[in-house]
Amino acid sequence: MFQSKISGLMSAMVLSMALAVPAQALLPQATGDGQPLPSLAPMLEEVSPAVVNIATHTRVRSHQNPLMEDPFFRRFFNMPDQRGPMPERRATSAGSGVIVDADNGYVLTNAHVVRNADEVEVTLVDGRTVTAEVVGMDSGVDLAVLKVDADKLIQIDIADSTRLRVGDFVIAIGNPFGLGQTVTSGIVSALGRTGLRLDGYENFIQTDASINPGNSGGALVNLRGELVGINTAIIAPAGGNVGIGFAIPTEMAVNVMAQLIEHGEVRRGVLGVSIQDLTAELAEAFDVAEKRGVVITGVLEDSAAAEAGLQPGDIVTAVDGRPVNRAADLRNRVGLSPVGEKVQLSILRDSQPREVVAVIRETGGKSADGAALSRHLKGASMRDLRDGELNHAERGVLVEDVERNAAAWRAGLRSGDVIINANRRDIETLDQLRESVSDPEAPLLLRVNRGGGVFFVVIR
Repeated sequence: MFQSKISGLMSAMVLSMALAVPAQALLPQATGDGQPLPSLAPMLEEVSPAVVNIATHTRVRSHQNPLMEDPFFRRFFNMPDQRGPMPERRATSAGSGVIVDADNGYVLTNAHVVRNADEVEVTLVDGRTVTAEVVGMDSGVDLAVLKVDADKLIQIDIADSTRLRVGDFVIAIGNPFGLGQTVTSGIVSALGRTGLRLDGYENFIQTDASINPGNSGGALVNLRGELVGINTAIIAPAGGNVGIGFAIPTEMAVNVMAQLIEHGEVRRGVLGVSIQDLTAELAEAFDVAEKRGVVITGVLEDSAAAEAGLQPGDIVTAVDGRPVNRAADLRNRVGLSPVGEKVQLSILRDSQPREVVAVIRETGGKSADGAALSRHLKGASMRDLRDGELNHAERGVLVEDVERNAAAWRAGLRSGDVIINANRRDIETLDQLRESVSDPEAPLLLRVNRGGGVFFVVIR
């Protein structure tokens, strides 16, 4: 009796799985009693060739013990001087990528997979290894586009990630731990996740499909084998998968990819507003029924927002018809809109709904290579902070990227930091930072805002 109940339960589970999986994803195998056995194998056989392994090679200068660089230490122990550059070694790392355009050889991956690489190699599922050219990368969304010269490439179909729902089945394909192509499955466990980084544009798909180191840049696909996201990050207290992984949705990836292919970079504009989330208390104070949205707290003069007629106190509820629930939503929508593009904002003003059209403008901010400012900032790139870009800082110089093992990195400077004081002088722009560095060879004392916390960094 018990065994018959178990058999009935198993049959019901097999039937429910078969109903949940599209017919084209089923493998026509059969169990001992002739019943069809659900499988994702047919779909994966078509999709897997579009997912590639990426190996990057970087020349890294070897570092010796700091005491060996101290003249007093060397003189005390009668050690000979060592002149000239330190020897270099070749470092290799692994990641994943997705072929999105077979005709032109375009491969989409994460920016952090290929950043600072001297050489990038792509290994196809058929075993061929080809050298890849970096077309462009964007640290704000953590995406990069590569180009390979190879024939018989197979590209992946791209789905609209806005149609995803929590509970949808997804499959992650990548190269975890450099093992080679690996497939894991799970569901979409959350949508619209933010707050993983202090900078950048975030709207992550959260999944429990196993994503591990090396999966970065790989494909997150639905049961039809369509790309819905680019695997990019994990929460890993123990260094491995714990069931919480994140992918960049195709809604963002397609936008960034198009700009990288056309311009080699993402040309972002700004609306020119400072904002905050609409809370229940603010909704009551503004006498609006809406419980989600973004309140405009300030409008920059001569900005796109000012020209469109936006005012402090306006509540933004949607952009181009898509709901805006929090500040990150508005920031993503505007930050991913090309300069010159028109965006339609649905707002509430004095409790009355209105539609406003704004034309995204260029930031007008400057950017610079840190080496042009100080020898000690070599390997760091920075730019003027844009108005309304970060909630925790209004003015300063934003550190966009820092090469690992550069002097600035070893001193503790990181991507997303905002420099607000240099050599005891408050700064708001790159020009002011340049003026505060009187001697490019002298050590730097920087005061840095990181996520709202302020501390000093000495770079020498």
